[in-house]
Amino acid sequence: MVKNKITTMSNVQELASMIDHTILHPQLTDKDLEIGCQVAAKYNVASVCVKPFAVDQAKKLLAGTAVKVGCVVGFPGGISSIDVKVYETVQAIKDGAQEIDMVINIGKAMQKDWAYLKEEIKALADACHERGATLKVIFETDYITEEESIVKLCQICTEVEADYVKTSTGFGFVKGDDGRFSYEGATDEVLKLMKASVGPNVKIKASGGIRSLKRLLEVKEIGCHRAGATATIDMLEEAMAQLAD
Repeated sequence: MVKNKITTMSNVQELASMIDHTILHPQLTDKDLEIGCQVAAKYNVASVCVKPFAVDQAKKLLAGTAVKVGCVVGFPGGISSIDVKVYETVQAIKDGAQEIDMVINIGKAMQKDWAYLKEEIKALADACHERGATLKVIFETDYITEEESIVKLCQICTEVEADYVKTSTGFGFVKGDDGRFSYEGATDEVLKLMKASVGPNVKIKASGGIRSLKRLLEVKEIGCHRAGATATIDMLEEAMAQLAD
């Protein structure tokens, strides 16, 4: 049962401050980026999360607002080398990104190569922190499903001082028995496991499947500080409508 209730505008703004409004689908155009940034500014969300080439554009579109610019790195498959991910991170920060959402090397996590993952995440954490940026580490939990692996990744992120651990890219599609591709994204079980497995300075970002106000409230109650979403308008308009009830 979700305990949070929408009773004041400060409740609505608290929810808005959780949202990273994502503008990441491959088919999105510059016009879509402009519209997405307008949505982010209108609702005063925490950030937009954009593709690397769009960072400078987003920075200009959001000038004069409190909305931060975030950028994905190694997205969505996490397959770039460590050096390339570091380069991409540094370039994004130079272009104006204040937050970096990196995808880990999923194959290395599948084979439990923790030394590689520690080196990779630390390299990006250092690159971010030396430049005043925040690092969020995407596990892709539709692929990394073993509890012990999720726990280990949380421990690594704590050790190297990443700022957030994050569930999904939203593109971690798994082929079902019916031949269709789908993903679960941020499940309660995984979010609770992450929350229990990180140190006190590492926050949780729920991403994948956050499409309703009900779900946003649920992940907030679990203890998530951020949520990646495209359904920003629907969620916050529903929250504001509850004020009128």
